Amino acid sequence: MKEQAWRNDIRGFIFDFGGTIDTAGCHWGKFLWHAYQRQHVPVNEQQFREAYVYGERTLGNQPIIQPSFTLKKTIDAKIRLEMEYLCMNGKWNADEEDFLQKHQAVVDDVYLHIQQIVSHSRNVLCKLHDDYPMVLVTNFYGNMNQVLKEFELDGLFAEVIESAVVKMRKPNPKLFSLGVNALGMKPHEIMAVGDSFYKDIQPAHHIGCRTAWFKGEGWEEKVYDERIPDLIINDLEQLL
Repeated sequence: MKEQAWRNDIRGFIFDFGGTIDTAGCHWGKFLWHAYQRQHVPVNEQQFREAYVYGERTLGNQPIIQPSFTLKKTIDAKIRLEMEYLCMNGKWNADEEDFLQKHQAVVDDVYLHIQQIVSHSRNVLCKLHDDYPMVLVTNFYGNMNQVLKEFELDGLFAEVIESAVVKMRKPNPKLFSLGVNALGMKPHEIMAVGDSFYKDIQPAHHIGCRTAWFKGEGWEEKVYDERIPDLIINDLEQLL
């Protein structure tokens, strides 16, 4: 059984952050959409998807997120961009009061759910940290170290390899090679854990790492070759 094989051989871990530690395997776009639904923002999913893509592209092209930003401040900026897009493009006819109320409601909703998930993730990571060195390899905006402090996760990772800092993004396997080098181990001695099959599992597998796919709700319905990951999980606790 694959599971027994990796337990015998693994000496270290590479973790993804967004979608893995913070949203329990749920793609960030879906995670935000569910908050829009819970807070009754009057748009449909296709309209939201357009706004989400616009927001992500804008954050990727403009230095809006600063290294000092917490995750809550990052979420605030994301949702503001999305909602401004919806209003500017005639998808949502909100006055200023309605805009501010819905914006704050969605921010608070998202952050509350993330706090609950990260609390559980932290418990698992602390237990793993007792026995294994770990590094973080993540596509993020340059403020990951601040986010780790925000959730008391700083100190758990030997190194943080962040796309905005190293100037390349997953699925480039070079990011995982940097993680392997940081751990000072051979790839097959490392378990890479992530929610994205395309951005985490495939590139980590490509360089020879063992992989654990945190299979949650994806952005799109796709069928993947589930023979590739060594482990498929729906809770980080299964790594214990």
